[in-house]
Amino acid sequence: MRLALGVSYNGQPYLGWQSQPSGQTIQDQLEKALSQFCDQRVLTHCAGRTDTGVHGLMQVVHLDTPLARDMHSWVRGTNRYLPPDIAVQWAQEMPSDFHARGSAVARRYVYVLLESPVRPALESGRVGWSFRPLDEVAMREAAQHLLGEHDFSSFRASACQALSPVKTLHRIDIHRRGPYWRFEFEGNAFLHHMIRNIMGCLVYVGQGMHPPSWLHEVIDARSRDAAAPTFSPDGLYFAGPVYGPEWGLPTTTPAFDWLP
Repeated sequence: MRLALGVSYNGQPYLGWQSQPSGQTIQDQLEKALSQFCDQRVLTHCAGRTDTGVHGLMQVVHLDTPLARDMHSWVRGTNRYLPPDIAVQWAQEMPSDFHARGSAVARRYVYVLLESPVRPALESGRVGWSFRPLDEVAMREAAQHLLGEHDFSSFRASACQALSPVKTLHRIDIHRRGPYWRFEFEGNAFLHHMIRNIMGCLVYVGQGMHPPSWLHEVIDARSRDAAAPTFSPDGLYFAGPVYGPEWGLPTTTPAFDWLP
């Protein structure tokens, strides 16, 4: 049986998604819990890897198993062995040709930012921070330069392993709720640190350090040196992959609506 799971996690204590010898990653913790629940080794494949400190609202993984258990048991049984900051939200049996990464048609990220003269305390590790006021109109105008298909080399980490820097951004939404800003991104795929590097540029524009048209110059430069410094991972959330309706998978989890 091929099984898909939706997983939410607080990435602050972990070294990202991908398994490492230290065992201190989300994948290591999830596979350990699944192996305990199944009483045999279980390997998973994810929709999109996240970096150290980045959170997951709805990471999707798939696995193959000979065990026949109801979906509710997969959720409750796996969560029994997981640490409190990682939880399986749902489970669903899938056709054998479903692939958590390969079947996704797009991916979504959310960045939550606190605008305040004082650094976050209760929200530490869960929000980014700007101590200067931000101009919403300027950031919205700047974001328009990023939409569509572009060579995003200026927003690419040096360690990025993607075969091509050309990606397509379908949507960037910017909302404010009190002192909190919520930036939503949807694209066909993302480069390593791409969202954090875009956030650095949008915040620069929002703080008045560059005009909105600067984003066009950054894209055209195709050089990481042309962009702002990489922004903090603290407020970055992988909101999940987007699948075609034929797969019948959930599109969000309750955690998505918990964010400001």
